[in-house]
Amino acid sequence: MRYYLFATLLVICFVQCTQNQQSVEKQPEPKSKDYLAIESVIQNYFDGWLTGDTTLVGGAMHHSCHLKFVRDGKFDMRNRTQYLSGFKPRPRLENAEGRIISIDITRTAAAAEVELETENRLFTDYFNLLKEGNRWYITDKVSTNIAKEE
Repeated sequence: MRYYLFATLLVICFVQCTQNQQSVEKQPEPKSKDYLAIESVIQNYFDGWLTGDTTLVGGAMHHSCHLKFVRDGKFDMRNRTQYLSGFKPRPRLENAEGRIISIDITRTAAAAEVELETENRLFTDYFNLLKEGNRWYITDKVSTNIAKEE
């Protein structure tokens, strides 16, 4: 009888410890200062893109940034100045949002996958970012987009 009681208590303790360990493992890690800084840079990019504010978009990008994409089956590229010249100030686009899919950081380099969704299109961008001093910048962007189905 004592053996049965002891074995039952051991099983209960094991189950309880396992459940506690699992709940601890499911806790998200706090975001690092660099992660939060990159999120801020990308949010500025989104806010500028959605309103045509070249100060916000340009502020997120390093002066050497290039944007690369395929249009009509052909590779194309814009430097930062060419890219920013395509923006015109406007009210914030309705039914549009930007979202961060992932951010991967290694010391002073990072990569981010983001989406900008408008009423008619879904843009997927891959940013390369570098940290210069205490500031993160988008240094390159590769982009693709598709028309959304009605």
